Amino acid sequence: MRGGRVAVVGGSIAGCASALAAYRGGAEEITVFERASEQLADRGVGLAMHNARYAELEARAFLDPSMPWLQLKRRCWYVRDGAEPMGRLVGTLPFPFRTYNWGPLWRELRDRVPASVDFRAGAIVERFELGGPGVELTTAGGGTERFDIVVGADGYRSTVRAAACPEVRPQYAGYLAWRGSFPVERLPDAGRWPAEDCVYAVFPGGHAVIYRIPDGRGGRRVNWVLYSAPPSDHGLPLDSPTSLPPGTLTDALRDRALEIADTQLAPFWGQLIHLTEPGELFVQPMYDFSAPRYASGRLVLTGDAATVARPHTGGGAVKALQDATALESALASATSWPEALAAYDAERSPIGRGMVELGRTLGLGLVQQTPDWSAMDQNGLDSYWQQADGSGTFGGHRIP
Repeated sequence: MRGGRVAVVGGSIAGCASALAAYRGGAEEITVFERASEQLADRGVGLAMHNARYAELEARAFLDPSMPWLQLKRRCWYVRDGAEPMGRLVGTLPFPFRTYNWGPLWRELRDRVPASVDFRAGAIVERFELGGPGVELTTAGGGTERFDIVVGADGYRSTVRAAACPEVRPQYAGYLAWRGSFPVERLPDAGRWPAEDCVYAVFPGGHAVIYRIPDGRGGRRVNWVLYSAPPSDHGLPLDSPTSLPPGTLTDALRDRALEIADTQLAPFWGQLIHLTEPGELFVQPMYDFSAPRYASGRLVLTGDAATVARPHTGGGAVKALQDATALESALASATSWPEALAAYDAERSPIGRGMVELGRTLGLGLVQQTPDWSAMDQNGLDSYWQQADGSGTFGGHRIP
């Protein structure tokens, strides 16, 4: 099957990867509709990718070593212990992960999208008309175009998913993620913390994940995520997915993060929250869901439009890129659009459901029903993690 017109709604990591997949899969005309008009590369949060998953994606030419990255080797679990600067080391676990900065990673993927792809920034897709052999897509300006398929890569508030699976309702998990990132030069006594260590600073009712990421310009940044329940006066509308971008946090939300830093984290790790400026701090309430089908008619879902699993899984970005590899394979091997989309759905839908279940299990063990960390040692940590990740899919599923 060669030729045809493909629309990709969303131009972030999932969208760029989907456009590349459609091109390699044989589509003749590809249009990307990205609602944001500003540079997505300005977003600077971190992400981590398992070495084995990276190798699979590199083999399929979606990633390569030229993208700025740092290597992590172990995960160190610390619990607050009196005035000890770093707390008590509960134990360590192997952590063969590479870290990336979202913005430079997106830029590298964007540069891989062929020049023949029509990439439209500031283009808002409003509705779809399904019926017949294709999809009629209408943008906010009133323009209407027909495509053979529409790929929804437009994130957790996806308009494509709303059309393909209107019954899906994201579920609030009951806690938040505060996220921050700042230049490593701002951190005093950084030599205490080996660059290859990812830190889990654990406490009753939550934890912080801390690691270094590249800044895309030859330097490094400290990247942290803090998970815990919000204050009672958080003021967030939690009936549907939302987030507070950098510089917009309420005093109550910032004060809650600082309170956790001062009372639950060891001093060395707690200072990270204080060193993060308001313009470098944002909040994401935790939601999860998985669409019951990744393809409906001529609508296709990838990335967060299809599945949002809690970040504890360590595989969010990996899954979006793996969706693209599966889409490419389905398009390249099928003899019709329905056959291609059925094959894609059959491969990826079960993966999405599994990632959501893993995220919920880890959310219970790391936030909602935490063990007595103060009494735990290396043997206890080994048993705890083996039970928490019984499926062995932390970091993402292996590509078939």
